[in-house]
Amino acid sequence: MGSLFRSEEVCLAQLFLQSASAYSCISELGERGLLEFRDLNPKVSPFQRRFVGEVRRCEEMEKTFSFLQQELRAAGRVPRPCAESPRAPVAREALRVQEQSEQLAQELREVTRNRASLRGNLRDLRQYLHVLREGQRFTSLPAPLGSPPRPRALSEREPILDPSLHQHLERKINFVAGVIHPWRVTAFERLLWRACRGYLVASFVEMPEPMEDLATGESITWVIFLISYWGEQIGQKIRKISDCFHCQVYLYPESESSRTDTIAKLHGQIQELSVTLEETEKYLAEVLDRVALVLPTWRVQVQKMKAIYLILNQCSFDVTEKCLIAEVWCPVQDLTQVQDALRQGSYQSGSSVECFVQRVPTSESPPTLIRTNKFTAGFQNIVDAYGVASYQEVNPAPYAIITFPFIFAIMFGDVGHGLLMFLFALWMVLYEDSPRLRQGTNEIWLTFFEGRYLILLMGAFSIYTGFIYNECFSKATTIFPSAWSVATMANHSSWSSAYLATHPSLTLDPNVTGVFRGPYPFGIDPIWSLATNHLNFLNSFKMKMSVVLGIVHMGFGVVLSIFNHVHFKQRHRLVLEFLPEMIFLLALFGYLVFLIFYKWIKFSAADSMVAPSILIHFIDMFLFTSNAENLPLYPGQVPVQMVLVVLALASVPVLLLGTPLYQWCRQRAPRMPLATGEQEPLLEGQEARNSVNATTEDVESGGHSPDAKHLDFAEVFMHQAIHTIEYCLGCVSNTASYLRLWALSLAHAQLSEVLWSMVMRNGFVGLNYVGGVVLVPVFAAFAVLTVAILLVMEGLSAFLHALRLHWVEFQNKFYVGAGYKLCPFAFTPDTWE
Repeated sequence: MGSLFRSEEVCLAQLFLQSASAYSCISELGERGLLEFRDLNPKVSPFQRRFVGEVRRCEEMEKTFSFLQQELRAAGRVPRPCAESPRAPVAREALRVQEQSEQLAQELREVTRNRASLRGNLRDLRQYLHVLREGQRFTSLPAPLGSPPRPRALSEREPILDPSLHQHLERKINFVAGVIHPWRVTAFERLLWRACRGYLVASFVEMPEPMEDLATGESITWVIFLISYWGEQIGQKIRKISDCFHCQVYLYPESESSRTDTIAKLHGQIQELSVTLEETEKYLAEVLDRVALVLPTWRVQVQKMKAIYLILNQCSFDVTEKCLIAEVWCPVQDLTQVQDALRQGSYQSGSSVECFVQRVPTSESPPTLIRTNKFTAGFQNIVDAYGVASYQEVNPAPYAIITFPFIFAIMFGDVGHGLLMFLFALWMVLYEDSPRLRQGTNEIWLTFFEGRYLILLMGAFSIYTGFIYNECFSKATTIFPSAWSVATMANHSSWSSAYLATHPSLTLDPNVTGVFRGPYPFGIDPIWSLATNHLNFLNSFKMKMSVVLGIVHMGFGVVLSIFNHVHFKQRHRLVLEFLPEMIFLLALFGYLVFLIFYKWIKFSAADSMVAPSILIHFIDMFLFTSNAENLPLYPGQVPVQMVLVVLALASVPVLLLGTPLYQWCRQRAPRMPLATGEQEPLLEGQEARNSVNATTEDVESGGHSPDAKHLDFAEVFMHQAIHTIEYCLGCVSNTASYLRLWALSLAHAQLSEVLWSMVMRNGFVGLNYVGGVVLVPVFAAFAVLTVAILLVMEGLSAFLHALRLHWVEFQNKFYVGAGYKLCPFAFTPDTWE
């Protein structure tokens, strides 16, 4: 948790890897996830690097794995994720994986091809069998004379020739039989009729059972056709038209006995093919079982192997080409683990020469590393969405763990709504290890799940502020007895029956002894929910509370800048920046907070009618005037306010010119040469023992431009002028921006009250059975609207406003956010799932 307040110290280091053990060392480092590698060959094409052949080999294996996975999915099997993370394979094991995967793929291709061929043959035989069966019915003996003609399926035309004329025909009648797709029957019949000019008789009937279409895989009820014709030219036309319509044409025997023999043979062939196909399916299932067993492990191994070779391609060889050199960003506290990983990798490869790591000086800004856990990750993501922290500057995330849910709860304060949110987040926290929750595909759900601890705290703080506001679904709760006594007021007043009848609203005077017995123990007195002026009372309270909390929040942000100035050894900024900023903020807006509390403490109900207006005093403070009608809060108020305004105005030029003039004077002053071996910090204001260091010669020759040591005074002054204007105007605008706490809290309370009065109150129509029946749908509507409007929409609105207050009003007082994350090379499960 120490690194949560400030990013860890990261150094630049070089790894010296022997060629024989480089693969094992990188594999061991990937398992531990400690280092971010830098590309030492940025100008070299990926196709010209040293290990491009090994990378291509891995890609070929990945193509084979993709084919195997497609076959598994086609068979309706989902490969299980790899239970354990296997290590990257050595060269011999990788060769074995490649051979076995190719052998399995070839075997699977052959079996799949054979199965498809057997299925096609079996389908053809079954179709042929149905064609012969239906053909026998079509070509049976004609009906006797006088009987009604047999209608043709799908045709309303009359027969070409009368059946009684068959015996007078001298020409031989031929047949064309087959099957056609049902969608093409109408067009096929129309074209036959027009092309053959009626010299045929076509019969169509649906097949008794549906069969698979090999092209699409769909189950289709094919249509059997039998065409009788005479004339060879007509037969050629029929066959050509059948080919054009992709019909499956089968040989149709002429005699009844031949057709019977053919049907018997087809039955035997179908039975044999069915047995063969069943055995093929069993063998295919065995092959798929083997693939499903080894494929997840192989995929992980090859992906690790490919990642290792991609890292090796970023390394450079020494002049002897026996050693690889890699540059890495490494956390300083992990250097011992890195050396241990290199030693372990050298041992596993059997190398007699150990690899080692060596820190190197640099003038570059290191990446930012902030270690998080499942609780702090959500808050750190909120900060990183604004900008990754600069190297070793103060991290706002640990403070946002408290301030973010609290500011959210100020705008969302309701015991009932906060309890629902808390229970929802608690359910996600308790079942966070459930694979069903973690492996969801809905992006909105994953966003809620990743922020479950944030939602948990927001719900808990909303319950707390709900008790402060004394609101539970817009209704007040009487936890303690009210401090106001109506009975005492009635005993000390002339409230007659006639007076009560003409005055629906009564006034409780706190100046009457016993009417007001002191403040409520915790939160708002529940009697205010019955008062007609409760909105005025809550508006005054919440508005002042928003201003006070906003100024405290901004002041805390300015105080945090002290830790940046001290850590980076920029102590002049404590006097030239921090001090003027605090004087400006406290002299104006800190004084406003003082006036609020002073008025609360000094004036009671007895003299509340003569209490002056703080707003008028604050305006007169800037005008250096006083208002005779607005009495002062304390003696000597006007001189004190004048001094505070003068101090605030005097701090502006100090803030504007202090830092630029200091740096200009420091540049003009002669610099003492450093002693031999003395080091200066690479990052401005950093201590030599706390940062990546280099000697003066290293810095001067380490990538700086020749004029980098000359200070650009105009640029520094412009930067400081922008900072001064932004801070001074921001103090005014940011203070007003915190009034959104008051506005959204009021909006949430009013929406909740409207929802109760317009929906839920209608359910209490009576205390009988009818009222109970009516209450059920009314409560259902109330619950749905509460979740949809008050929890989801209002919750999202309050979340976005709290996010803005942290990003703009709080973090810009001390947080730069111009860094970049440390992305270590690691074999995480996310890379292969």
